[in-house]
This record gives sequence, structure tokens and C-alpha cells, in this order.
Amino acid sequence: MKKILDTDKKPILLLQPTSVTTAIAPLQPQEKKIISEQQRLIAQVERINRMAEELEAAILELKAIANTLNTQKRYPVLNHQVCKNICQYFAVSVPWVKRKPDKSFILTTRRVDLFRAEREAALLAEQLRQQTKKRLASQRHRKNKSRAEADTKCLFKKV
Repeated sequence: MKKILDTDKKPILLLQPTSVTTAIAPLQPQEKKIISEQQRLIAQVERINRMAEELEAAILELKAIANTLNTQKRYPVLNHQVCKNICQYFAVSVPWVKRKPDKSFILTTRRVDLFRAEREAALLAEQLRQQTKKRLASQRHRKNKSRAEADTKCLFKKV
């Protein structure tokens, strides 16, 4: 580099040209992901079904909250009467996309079972009651059997 003084006596630096051995590659546009219409359709089907599951979960949560309010305290309505239930339930369904064996799709609905939890709880309670009855019957049988054996031993000792 050479220093050249200008009229104000300040040094100016001049750059010497250097040889360039590699060129800068021109910017290439990035390849866009090309998604086929079939892939978009499948993605949309999955999205609809995922949203349907979320909606079903939200509906069941609404029911759980209403049940909690019903059991905690009877919900007073505006005219200060006590309402038996804060929420009424009718048949509910959510949109659902099914895939047929021929790989085509059907847009339909799927029923939301609002009372499945209650049925499962009732079934479990019945099963537990049956187990308890069997256990108690078995205990009574063993107790009676041991009493009978004790009575028999007592009779043989007296003779």
C-alpha cells in the first residue's frame, strides 16, 4: 500500500489490486418443497381428525366442569331458583374423515359418547361389588368350615 498525502496533509491509503483465484458463486434460489395434491389432502384429513379429537376432549371437559358444579352446589339461576342441572345434553357428533380400502376418503361424523365415563364407572363398581361378594362368601365358607371342624373335634374328644 502506498500512502499519498493530499492537500490537507492527511495520508490516504490506496489498496493495491490483488488477484482473485475463486469467484463468488451466484445466489441460487432455494428449491421449494413441492408437495403433491395427494400429500396435501392427507395432511388436511389428519388436521380435521386431530381437530375433531380436540373438540371431543373440550366437550367432555365441559361436561366434567358442569358435573362438578352440579355436585358442589346447586347452581342458582337469575330468578334465584335452584336448577337441577346446569347443562343439558343431546346427541353430539364431530366431523370425521374416514379412509376407505380403495384409498378414497369419506367426510362423515363421529358420535361423541358423553356418558361413556359413567357407564365405565358403573361397570367397574359392579365388578368390584361382585368381587367383594365372592370374597365375603369365601371367607364365610372358610369360617363355617373351620367351625364345623372344631365342632367335630370337640365331639370326638367327648366320646
